[in-house]
Amino acid sequence: MRYSQVPPRGQSPLHKRVQEGYTVGARSLASRSVTSLARTRVTPNALTTAGVTLCLAAAVLVPFEDRHRLLFYWLGAGVFVVGSILDILDGALARAGGKSTPFGAFLDSTTDRVGEGAMLAAIGLVFARRGNDVAVVFTVAAVAGSFLVPYVRAKAEALGLRGDVGLGSRAERVVVITAGLVLAPWGALQWAIYLLAATAWVTVLQRVLHVRKQLVGGTHVDQ
Repeated sequence: MRYSQVPPRGQSPLHKRVQEGYTVGARSLASRSVTSLARTRVTPNALTTAGVTLCLAAAVLVPFEDRHRLLFYWLGAGVFVVGSILDILDGALARAGGKSTPFGAFLDSTTDRVGEGAMLAAIGLVFARRGNDVAVVFTVAAVAGSFLVPYVRAKAEALGLRGDVGLGSRAERVVVITAGLVLAPWGALQWAIYLLAATAWVTVLQRVLHVRKQLVGGTHVDQ
């Protein structure tokens, strides 16, 4: 059995339109980009592996910022963005080439957490070396919040409910992390982490309340 889906009510109309706009746009661009790739032997799992590898490489680069801030922050940001783009392309390739598999979806979701967690750990290391304890605490909070955001959605969808509302989806988190790295030479990285932690936990709360609203609202069950 499953609960029938209801439209998400945890977002403002403006945020919903903006989020849907760039989500649909990104997926459309990704689908066009993999049309030729779908005819090759490249698999979605290969793109997933390449994406997480690049994100891990970016996480290794960032702590070298003490040698040359502009170079390693920007190089880390660039590699992280490319890895994140591959994460979009693997899903598009799976859809375009009819190569979707349950294991592929599982692998994609798991490696998302690995890549993001590694980058936040690298950023936390930078803060720790500088003795910025407040930023370290917020980085840990950002890690926990960013892991909980997809977890809450998955639990909601396991019940047949909508759990995709909120401000801090992975796309927004990638943008915030990348912007923080690009502007890090001018001291903006800690502020990006503060924003990331706040939006992640607000999103968790939004999703919990949205699930509760669906259950309390008497969402009917389809047999």
